[in-house]
Amino acid sequence: MLDPQPNFRPVPGIAVDLAPGLRRVLAPNPSPMTYRGTNSYLLGTRDIAVIDPGPDDPTHLEAILRAVLPGQKVTQILVTHAHLDHAPLARTLSHETGAPVLAFGPPEAGRSPIMQALAEGELMGGGEGVDSAFVPDHPLADGDVVQGSDWQVEALHTPGHMANHLSFAWGDVLFSGDLVMGWASSLVSPPDGDLTAFMASLTRLQGRRWSQFHAGHGAPIRDPAARLAELLAHRRAREAAILAALSDGPATARSLADRIYTDTLPALLPAAARNVLAHLIDLTENSHVAPEGILSADAVFFRL
Repeated sequence: MLDPQPNFRPVPGIAVDLAPGLRRVLAPNPSPMTYRGTNSYLLGTRDIAVIDPGPDDPTHLEAILRAVLPGQKVTQILVTHAHLDHAPLARTLSHETGAPVLAFGPPEAGRSPIMQALAEGELMGGGEGVDSAFVPDHPLADGDVVQGSDWQVEALHTPGHMANHLSFAWGDVLFSGDLVMGWASSLVSPPDGDLTAFMASLTRLQGRRWSQFHAGHGAPIRDPAARLAELLAHRRAREAAILAALSDGPATARSLADRIYTDTLPALLPAAARNVLAHLIDLTENSHVAPEGILSADAVFFRL
């Protein structure tokens, strides 16, 4: 599999200037799901907002604190969503700096009624890397503004990758978390992930003019409009492929993933199956497919 961003090779723990008043510190947690690692952002020149402090790693904590220069103070800690590669260090960083943790809510906050029902039925599996203990000091609602001495960001509730996912708009720049990344499409794994919400969030972002996205993983996205269009087209193509495959007969999410994701590494096929499951739930809600029996992660689906 080709490296999607071969020129993006930041050194973990070293603060990199991205723009006046904005720096990035890469966490040392590379993996097939996190790419080079989690991007933590420091916004501001006096009052500092740390966006996505990252995994509970003492070396990354030291790197973030080292990046806070004399005369600067961490005043807010913003978390896009409650996955283990984004949220756990928030509490330790808050203890070290006295800054409050701000986010949409705990992991289940923002779930749609269908996803909440599926979660309660315990037939979906999922829960990949969720920081189940995460609770912000202050919840942020869609449209809330957070500000420091020389910056302000608007919180946008952008569920899809996870129900409690926020993006943060800094003028025409967006900190897009794991909703929009340049190196890969996001994992959408029910019940935490919701494809209907994911598509709606991407469409919502298309309604504003953006100059750049800074994602939770990977390099900056220099053409946000093109990337949003590409991601929407990608998901629609996956939907079409699923429906075409089901025209040949009923199948499970995993068997569909094996047939459709032919260019995916074997280790990533379980994640691909979760993405297919998200599509199947969306298609079920829209009466295009139906499960044989109870809707579950292992259900056999047929086309209507």
